[in-house]
Amino acid sequence: MPRQTPKFVVEADGGSRGNPGPAGYGSVVLDPKTGEALAEAAEYIGVATNNVAEYKGLIAGLKAAKALDPAAVVHVRMDSKLVVEQMSGRWKIKHPDMKPLAAEAARIFPAGQVSYEWIPREKNKHADRLANEAMDAGKKGKQWEQSASTAELDARAARTAAVTQAPVPGDAAAGAAKARAALAGRGAAATEHVQTGFDFASDTAASDAAEEAPAVGWGAADLGTPATFVLLRHGETHLTPDKRFSGSGGTDPELSAVGRRQAEAAAAAFAARGTIQDIVSSPLRRCRETADAVAARLGLDVRIEEGLRETDFGAWEGLSFAEVRDRYPDDLTAWLDSPSVAPTGGGESFETVGRRVEAARDRLLARYQGRTVLVVTHVTPVKELVRLALGAPPESLFRMELSAASVSVVAYYTDGNASLRLLNDTSHLR
Repeated sequence: MPRQTPKFVVEADGGSRGNPGPAGYGSVVLDPKTGEALAEAAEYIGVATNNVAEYKGLIAGLKAAKALDPAAVVHVRMDSKLVVEQMSGRWKIKHPDMKPLAAEAARIFPAGQVSYEWIPREKNKHADRLANEAMDAGKKGKQWEQSASTAELDARAARTAAVTQAPVPGDAAAGAAKARAALAGRGAAATEHVQTGFDFASDTAASDAAEEAPAVGWGAADLGTPATFVLLRHGETHLTPDKRFSGSGGTDPELSAVGRRQAEAAAAAFAARGTIQDIVSSPLRRCRETADAVAARLGLDVRIEEGLRETDFGAWEGLSFAEVRDRYPDDLTAWLDSPSVAPTGGGESFETVGRRVEAARDRLLARYQGRTVLVVTHVTPVKELVRLALGAPPESLFRMELSAASVSVVAYYTDGNASLRLLNDTSHLR
């Protein structure tokens, strides 16, 4: 009986705390049938960029798979669009630091034995954990040791939990295979579409910001009418112009005169379009007042969703960024460095808020599938919904601009795929 060629899944990741900065990588070789880890690798590599660390993680993962069986067919899954597209041959490799690393990775197995797939970061947690363990070890002047790693235990617990949970619409990972297949089928000659204004009906895909990315567009498969969340940030309060921390643990301010005008402008724009079917709001006053202005125009009721409230900023409530930096410099630095760190005085971490917002999103999707819903909320919940839709890392929260009374739009399809259609549009205020 002929020997069956084994198949391995390699998941790899790399990171840099500073880009460039202290960097490390993590890789795991998995049994595709059971999901069990067959080999792990991680290393602190000193100062490097994210891309260098990601490539080194890929190389380590492929070498680990080859050590298990050089005849194996290997499927690589990474959350680096750049590495996946370059190693698949669809994007050119221009950066001088990347070329030798890509060449080294390509030499480990014959080309026909390796395939590549992009996955969102949420689906690459095992390798991501290994990379972070390596960086944590490097911070202490040590190297990663497998005996001290908890990545496999965490991954096993996640797999066990997943068995009891049905797929939830709205994560960038779920159902993304169809989108990637469409993307690959169209090729680099396709045209990228740019959306402006309150155009909720057409389907678009946001392009990645990697330096090698070509202009690519794709059309979604016919998956029925999506649930469309029109995300409206509340209008200004007296704290907004000075960019003061204003969360759910402060004074719950009302809209200012400017904020009320912004709410009315948004209401007029939504009334002109006539596409909003339901309205949901954060329980905080500034959101309820904004939602009520729209509801009065559209003749709709407002449903309150507690999970949409803003972050509790603890002792920072009402303070400007400069004031927080002066009074709590170490706490602020730690907060900026990690989504698991809460503000001074018992506030909420972004990690906590992310879980709360994700749960609220799932409740809304269960209630409003196929409908267009105005979701009136705050800066952090909007950014979290956008981040989850894109499969972006937590640090992306600091890289989005979100103006008062701005509109963003996310569509959620029945296969679990999410499409960001609009971000921070303020055309209705001009």
